[in-house]
Amino acid sequence: MAEKINAVKGMNDILPPDSARWEWLEAIVRDLMGRYAYRNIRTPILEQTALFVRGIGEVTDIVEKEMYAFEDRSDKHGQAEHLAMRPENTAGVVRAVIEHNLLYDGPRRLWYTGPMFRREKPQRGRYRQFHQIGAEALGFAGPDVDAELILLAAALWKAIGLTDVRLELNSLGQPAERALHRTQLIAHFEQHADKLDEDGKRRLHSNPLRILDTKNPAMKEVVESAPKLMDFLGAESLAHFNGLRAILDANGVAYTINPRLVRGLDYYNLSVFEFVTDRLGSQGTVCAGGRYDDLIVQIGGKAAPAVGWALGVERVLELVKEQGTQIPLPVPDVYAVVPDAAAMPVALRTLQQLRDAGVRAQMHAATVDGLGSFKSQFKKADASGAAHALVFGADELARGEVTVKALRDGGGAQTTRPLAELATWAATLQSSAPNN
Repeated sequence: MAEKINAVKGMNDILPPDSARWEWLEAIVRDLMGRYAYRNIRTPILEQTALFVRGIGEVTDIVEKEMYAFEDRSDKHGQAEHLAMRPENTAGVVRAVIEHNLLYDGPRRLWYTGPMFRREKPQRGRYRQFHQIGAEALGFAGPDVDAELILLAAALWKAIGLTDVRLELNSLGQPAERALHRTQLIAHFEQHADKLDEDGKRRLHSNPLRILDTKNPAMKEVVESAPKLMDFLGAESLAHFNGLRAILDANGVAYTINPRLVRGLDYYNLSVFEFVTDRLGSQGTVCAGGRYDDLIVQIGGKAAPAVGWALGVERVLELVKEQGTQIPLPVPDVYAVVPDAAAMPVALRTLQQLRDAGVRAQMHAATVDGLGSFKSQFKKADASGAAHALVFGADELARGEVTVKALRDGGGAQTTRPLAELATWAATLQSSAPNN
């Protein structure tokens, strides 16, 4: 026997019945995005490494430590491409918008879903292959679209019954304001250099704002006493932030202002936000985003404002499960019991006609041990969750009929139905169970 090959650590198979939970969430997201007029975009998993170095930031943890990047084979000219598996998708969406000139006829609302990749130690809610759902609004400059995206996320929590999440807001202002704050921040941390960990010392002059996002409890006091970026914001930045807050207030969306909220990517400006929870341990961020007005220029496009967010699918589903939300599982409407292989042609033809009529039908198929007994087939019919069993017995088929037996409501009541009149009774077999 050959040696067994397992999945890569931190890259997980999603199997039934868990996959039904993913389909349930994806179906709700598709409907909600449509109601908010966001259109789906699908970008490649592999991108040029330079896209993320330039877009995310060269001194971020993602680029420095976590990104799966490699040199591809040389082409016929001896040139090798430097490629990376996408660690996030905003940069890829912006690249696609620039490459295909999507803003030519006006702003765009886009959304995506798919796998992302980061090489880090797998733990609950944090995997090497993980999945995100994201929404991006490009070409809109005002706080109204920032608010719209937050309201979209809040509507999603309501649709899936998620209650234990809270919204945190901050403003990162504009580059000139951050530059003034940066000078004061460096001076503050230099005075307390003995309190910084290795990451803090490394970032002190390259990216001091990221020190504020540390999870190291030993640095809590020095971080909390650091200068607040909010104190450096000019009138326009404050007006944008206050405009966002006014819309959220008018819609009854609760939030707290967190001056330590800086996000882990370099491309953000003005509004930043996170939906967080205390129920998932250290991986408490469920959905996060903000405004990234400079990213399009950084990637080589014509200047245009933009804002967006991404949520972690695994974390959202884990939180749904933690709250005890019952996810409807897909079940067939009917299960075909076929006592004799000679009945298979008629049984399959009937099931195809039922499926064409919208009925979810599961057939009992032969295994290496054959079809199995009549009793064992009924056990499998009951275990399938189907509302009805269709019995294709020899006597029924001789009369051009099939027996319909209730497996749930009706206490086992059964009747016969003429196969020639299937169209008239097919609809009576359909249940209200989800059709994923």
